[in-house]
Parts: sequence; structure tokens; C-alpha cells
Amino acid sequence: MRALLLYPRFPQSFWSFEKTLALVDRKALLPPLGLITVAAIFPQEWEYKLVDRNVRSVTDAEWKWADLVILSGMIVQKADLLAGIQEAKSRGIPVVVGGPYATSLPDEVAAADYLILDEGEITIPLFVEAFSRGETQGTFRSAEKAAVTETPIPRYDLLDFDAYDNMSVQFSRGCPFQCEFCDIIVLYGRKPRTKAPKQLIAELECLYNLGWHGAVFMVDDNFIGNKRNVKLLLKELKVWMKEKDYPFSFLTEASVDLANDSELMELMVACNFKRVFLGIETPDEASLALTQKFQNTRDPLSESVDKITRAGLQIMAGFIIGFDNEKAGAGDRIVRFVEQTGIPLAMFSMLQALPNTALWHRLAKEGRLLNQDANANQTTLMNFIPTRPLEDIAREYVNGFWTLYDPEKYLARISRYYLKLGIPQHVMKRKIDPKTIKALLTLCWRQGFIRSTRWKFWYNMMRIYLRSPRLVPLFLISCAYIEHFTEYRQIVRDKINAQLAAYLTTKKEPEAVLKV
Repeated sequence: MRALLLYPRFPQSFWSFEKTLALVDRKALLPPLGLITVAAIFPQEWEYKLVDRNVRSVTDAEWKWADLVILSGMIVQKADLLAGIQEAKSRGIPVVVGGPYATSLPDEVAAADYLILDEGEITIPLFVEAFSRGETQGTFRSAEKAAVTETPIPRYDLLDFDAYDNMSVQFSRGCPFQCEFCDIIVLYGRKPRTKAPKQLIAELECLYNLGWHGAVFMVDDNFIGNKRNVKLLLKELKVWMKEKDYPFSFLTEASVDLANDSELMELMVACNFKRVFLGIETPDEASLALTQKFQNTRDPLSESVDKITRAGLQIMAGFIIGFDNEKAGAGDRIVRFVEQTGIPLAMFSMLQALPNTALWHRLAKEGRLLNQDANANQTTLMNFIPTRPLEDIAREYVNGFWTLYDPEKYLARISRYYLKLGIPQHVMKRKIDPKTIKALLTLCWRQGFIRSTRWKFWYNMMRIYLRSPRLVPLFLISCAYIEHFTEYRQIVRDKINAQLAAYLTTKKEPEAVLKV
């Protein structure tokens, strides 16, 4: 059996970083970890080819080669995933679809021949058994959660390493918290399940042996959801990283309560974790309590950010505007918080009701859902009626995003941040190749000579160098991100303003609101 694995294209977004990735001649930020894990669960006597549509298009020869097409993706990849189903069907090739989008909204992918939903470790064997019996269609589901200790090493050999800026691994699934707007607990549950330390290190060993030396994203939605098991992993990973002379740097996602565990932060830094994404959402405690994000109300958020920063972990953070009963000026308060703490990468979005979340069900009951598309990123309006005027929220959002990524303000912010960041213990061992040299020269030419902020660029880099030369590469990486945001903030403003203008001319009456 010849299986063609297709990963749908992402739309341009906060994380697409086209201009930044172009500096280092990379096509995409991350590989399709879900699909290469699926390839390891399917029968290994099958043949597999992987095409990541974010890297390249499918060739006609690949379509003709395939006996079966397998697609997986997230809601934001909806358009290209549906196009992939249609193309495969038009060529008479059986289509299998799974992943978060299909699991959340299976009716939208019903054109596929087979739906493998929920967790693949359980449902893929059900499909393979039915397929081997000659069944030509079917939906395979299970409410049971997989024991990730049985998950095989992903098929990293299917990837073109030169196309990606980071590799990915997964240690755990699930999160112990109950944030109303989050679909992670719907998909993966509230009991974090972790792999064994030796199992995760075997995956890293596989990457290392295949020649990857660089950044690795630990894709867990809350890496510290099970702190006991995380510490067990980090203690073994610390030894492995030292033995291998620190070939990787890590980044991950975690809850803000990381700030309360000094041992955990020390272990992460010792293992060469460089960045951590925090879901801060808003500095407004009333909104945090309403959305049941109580873990963010236990300690002052600015103090938590500073603790993590001074420990040596760079913070990326998510912020949301549009919570119920939010007071006017929420956008300005978020901007002030980011400026106060110095957080370099602040992902700012309007609240969306994602399928099957507690927020989704509450709004449906209240008759406030405008649509069930949920195909949202930073350039789409909210998909429900908020408690204050949508036009006020949208304008605060656009103004806030524009301010956060003003080149002069951004450069000043990241400079302040790296002057207080804990100095890295380890430097990742990575060869300086011609692509890296070219990227550095291009960045310095653009920001150090062409841009109006050129004097501040050199001045701040020198200040950071005098504090520690080890901080300079981190500063330059953050400088490279503004290559993306200078263009993207204009896209955000144009698209939101266009949607807002259309909304204001055709405001929906209550009876026109979709009830799910």
C-alpha cells in the first residue's frame, strides 16, 4: 500500500514568519509532527511519502503513485485541507482524514472516505482492521485516551530537514486547568499523560542521529501540567544534553505557575530551554476569573513574568481581547502590560469561540454565536456577539497590535528585556554555515543601515554585548522577527478594518444569530 501524507497549507498568521524564515532560507517554522507520528502508527510494511504544502506542492507523479491519501490538520488549515480532499477524490484515490479539525467538526470533512478521529494510537488500528477487510468507508472514534507511553518514535526520516527552522517532539497531552475558551482539554482531557523519559530521549536521539542540530519545539500545550513527571524527564535530559555537547535548544508552552517552581525553572535552563510561551491572556483579573483561568490570578502576573525572565527563560505570551463584561480600554491595558514586562513576542488576538469548548456551549445556549466556522487567526473578527460593542473591541485590538509592533517601540522593548534576562548557561553547538552568515549580514544591513532605527539597533546591541556576549544572538533573533511584523501589522489592520466596515453595514439582528 502506497500512502501519500498531505499536510495542508497554513494561512498567513502571527506565526508564519515568512520574511524572517526567508532570511535563513527556510520554508516553514515547524514540521507536521502529527502526520509523521501517524506514519509510525500505520503498518510499517506500507510505503509513505510526505508532502507538506507549506513547503511545496504535490507533483502529478505523487498523485499517480498514491493508493491512499491521508490528511490531517487544524481548523485554521481548513481551506487547504478541504481542497486536498476534493483533489484526491477527483483522481479516484481513497481519502483518510484525521486530526484536530476533523475531530472537532467531522461533518465538515464528511466527503472523505474514512474519518480517523480522536487519538490515533487507538483509532488507527480500528481503521487498518476495517480497511484490510475491504471496507470502503467508515468513521473510527474512541472516547478512550491513549497511553502515550506506547506511542512510537515519529517517522522523522520522512522530513526534509532543510525546509524547517525547528523540529518538534511531544512529551505530554492534556492540561489540568479548565479555561473556558480552550479546546485542548476537550481534545486531550484534563489529566496530563506523559511519555517515559527514556522514550522522549530516544526521539531526540533519533533526531540527533539523522543530523538535526538546532531548535526543538516541545509541542505540549502545557509542558508542566504534570510537574513530577516533567522533573523526572529533565533530570535525565540534562545528562543526555551534556553528553551530546548541547546539540539542541528547546522551546515549549507552559502555564504561568512555572514562576512558583524554582527547581523546575533551573532544570529547564540546565537542559538548554530558551523560550517558553505563556497564556497570559489579559491583565484584567475579572476577565481571567470569568473565563476560569484562575491560575493566572494567584500571583501578580508582572512578578511571575519577571521571575521566569530572570531565571533565563525568554517569554513569548498570548493575549486576548473581547472577554465578557470587559471594560473599555482593555487593548491599552494589554499594551501597557507588555511594555512594562518587556515581553518580546506578544501574540494578540480577539477571542474566538472554538468548537465544543465550554465557551462555545455557553454562547450557543445564550444565542450569541454568529457562526460556527472558528477558522480564525489574528485577521478575523470574533465569531460571537460580545458584551460590549464589537467595533470598540476591534479598534482597540487593531490599535494595540499596531503599537506592539511599531519598529521603534519593539526595538526598545526587546532591548530592555534582554538587559534583564538571565544569562544562558549553555550555547547550542551549531555550525556557522553560509546561510547563517548571509542572514546575519542581511539583518544588520537592513536594521543597522537602512532603517530609521539604525542608531538604536547598534546602541542597544552594544549594551547587550557588554552585559554578556551570549545574549547577542538572542537579541538578533528577536530583531529578525520585526521583518515579519512590520508587514503583518499592516495586514492585520487592513483586514480587520475591512471586516469591521462590512459588519457595521450589515449588523446582524438577534434572530439572525446562529444557534448551535
